[in-house]
Amino acid sequence: MVRQIQKAAVLGSGVMGSGIAAHLANIGIPTLLLDIAPRELTEAEASKGLTLEDKVVKNRISQSNLQKLLKQKPAPLSTKKNIALIEAGNFEDDMKRLSEVDWIIEVVVENLVVKKQVFSQVDQYRKPGSIVSSNTSGISVEAMVEGRSEDFRTHFLGTHFFNPPRYLKLLEVIPTKSTDSEVLAFMKQFGEDVLGKGVVEAKDTPNFIANRIGTYGLLVTVKEMTKGGYSVGEVDSVTGPLIGRPKSATFRTLDVVGLDTFAHVAKNVYDQVEGEEKAVFEVPTFMKKMLENGWLGSKSGQGFFLKKGKDILELDPDTLEYVERKKLTTTSTEMSKQEKGLSNKMKALVYSKDRAGELLWNILSPVLLYSAELLGTIADDIVAIDQAMKWGFGWELGPFETWDAIGLEKSVAKMKEEGRKVPQWIDEMIANGQTSFYEDKEDGLYFYHKGEYQLVEENPKVINIKRLKKQKGVIKKNSGASLIDLGDGIALLEFHSPNNAIGMDIIQMINFAVNEVEKNFKGLVIGNQGKNFCVGANLAMILMEAQDDNIFEIDMVVRHFQQAMMKIKYSSKPVVAAPFSMTLGGGTEVCLPTAHIQASAETYMGLVEVGVGLIPGGGGNKELYIKHLESMPNDVDFDLQNVANKVFETIATAKVSTSGEEARDLNFLNFVDGVSVNGDHLLYDAKQAALSLYEKGYKAPVRKKVPVVGETGYATLLLGAQNMLLSGYISEHDLAIAKKLAYVIAGGKVPFGTEVDEQYLLDLEREAFLSLLAQPKSQARMQHMLVKGKPLRN
Repeated sequence: MVRQIQKAAVLGSGVMGSGIAAHLANIGIPTLLLDIAPRELTEAEASKGLTLEDKVVKNRISQSNLQKLLKQKPAPLSTKKNIALIEAGNFEDDMKRLSEVDWIIEVVVENLVVKKQVFSQVDQYRKPGSIVSSNTSGISVEAMVEGRSEDFRTHFLGTHFFNPPRYLKLLEVIPTKSTDSEVLAFMKQFGEDVLGKGVVEAKDTPNFIANRIGTYGLLVTVKEMTKGGYSVGEVDSVTGPLIGRPKSATFRTLDVVGLDTFAHVAKNVYDQVEGEEKAVFEVPTFMKKMLENGWLGSKSGQGFFLKKGKDILELDPDTLEYVERKKLTTTSTEMSKQEKGLSNKMKALVYSKDRAGELLWNILSPVLLYSAELLGTIADDIVAIDQAMKWGFGWELGPFETWDAIGLEKSVAKMKEEGRKVPQWIDEMIANGQTSFYEDKEDGLYFYHKGEYQLVEENPKVINIKRLKKQKGVIKKNSGASLIDLGDGIALLEFHSPNNAIGMDIIQMINFAVNEVEKNFKGLVIGNQGKNFCVGANLAMILMEAQDDNIFEIDMVVRHFQQAMMKIKYSSKPVVAAPFSMTLGGGTEVCLPTAHIQASAETYMGLVEVGVGLIPGGGGNKELYIKHLESMPNDVDFDLQNVANKVFETIATAKVSTSGEEARDLNFLNFVDGVSVNGDHLLYDAKQAALSLYEKGYKAPVRKKVPVVGETGYATLLLGAQNMLLSGYISEHDLAIAKKLAYVIAGGKVPFGTEVDEQYLLDLEREAFLSLLAQPKSQARMQHMLVKGKPLRN
């Protein structure tokens, strides 16, 4: 059977329900968002003469929660216009409309009785074959389907999204005994390929995988904090990036999640387990007092931390007073910073006898043992557990990967010395000489499972650059980039300089890559798997040369960069850019001249040079202007000045897209460029785009002259900036930058409508860039950005 989900319904419009609806809208699925009808009128409704039977009243809850999507941060919608795909309704009037949809997702209150009542109605109105799922975070999915029809039961399963649904990758899929295997297989593939999620199959146990282990780890951490006399701030200072965890570490994470939500999740396990495990899941007394006080975290304005003016204070668990935030600095924390690689950093920490080392060992070792004890109970294999923790909680390493990182034999020996109980299967594993949970071989990654190593099954759309290099080697590399064979006639140019910043090394590799691809390949993909695609040019290098008055040298570098971008644009073979995360300044300039951009759904793209007192110098002004012109319909008159105004505004205000789709709204992407919802599939999608272009007989674009607005257009562009100066919104130096930018976009001192060639525009751009670079106020802005990490307004 060929399944499609063309329309969906979300039952329950709270933060989670509306967030799921927003995620569905982001991928283009029209969605009904239903909730209960209010039982009382508001004063405003009564004053208008409305009754409880009026549709506007009945839809008030769902409509109100729908509108909140436009104001929430981080934004649930990838572009605000996606809200048009979500229709608000209510349970009384609109349950019959469930017959229109292919997937029904229940997100009502975490109460089994309520959920069963809702599913009773769903069973009446859904069409046969439609999939029904619950977003429960811990209630038994098996219990939910009791009494339902056979078709309902075979098409039902748990689909546990993590909040916020747009940003957190994990989707736990929980089948019941009755779930049809074809339905389960479809939802797992749909979750990965269409929803863009990391899908893990979990068993129907309390809190499933990630929340079970994550909540256990958090409570163990709280216990060790109070037992060892550590402060909230000290714990957070060593349980974040230092051990491969998010910056929010432990207690900041709890503040973001909400203490009430956390306590509910903990109680769910507490009520269903026994013995020592039950004791761990009991929320400590001081946290219960916080709940009574309403100190829930970010949503209530205070929790484990309280912002007072510019200071952030931490809670003292003993006194429940807020005190100055502390940080834990020890010999091991300093030593770990000198180590390369997370494995070496963690070894330096967990085997240390100082306060940081003892805290981390006493936090990590119980979590590793707990994960091992639950293998087979919450998931079938270690891969599912590791992936759930990485995708759901943002851990860099899952529990079993962490165990490998600190050394299995050494850590188990230490655990036994301390009298900790190690699961029998791990003892047997070590006795058989199998001393790691994973083995990375040339043909893929293997994991330990029931006495042997099995290949980790990966979607063929997941390309691992490190493994690719091991398998095929590198065609050529330097300090900034490598050229790799992606297979099927496509090459990959990977940036790997610090922060992927562009310098001469990357420029040289761009030139080599295009030449090599024109001779021996079908196409080129520019992409990588770093933290960000590219944060721009090497600002520190540019500033150093400017301060030494080496303007001639910078002029040469900028010329080479411009020429490399033109080489990309006019390559005889298609060049495809695969941007993701931060794609700023020079990173955007690399993308704009390519034949196709295949962006990740989470791509934050912008020409941000004005923030450091400059304008784009590598062709970004020209290419964004041309991209706007090319988006205009053929043979239709349009206002050239409006195009110039829009480009000027985008660059002058350093607009950065908040998603791949918004990059399209800003014209960094055009209608033929693509957006990959699953970031793990980005390189595959970019490779397919390059192959498709080649197979369609790709030809390099024909060089054309570019119409510009000239002197009159320049004056128009400056009007707004001059008014902002007079109103006190910008400084004299901001106006000086705006004048340079306006001159470049207008095309200099030529009549309106003059057609100029691209090199003329590049020369204007480079001259403006260099003249701003020589100014002390621009250099001060660059220095401030490098030191403080934020713009200076001088």
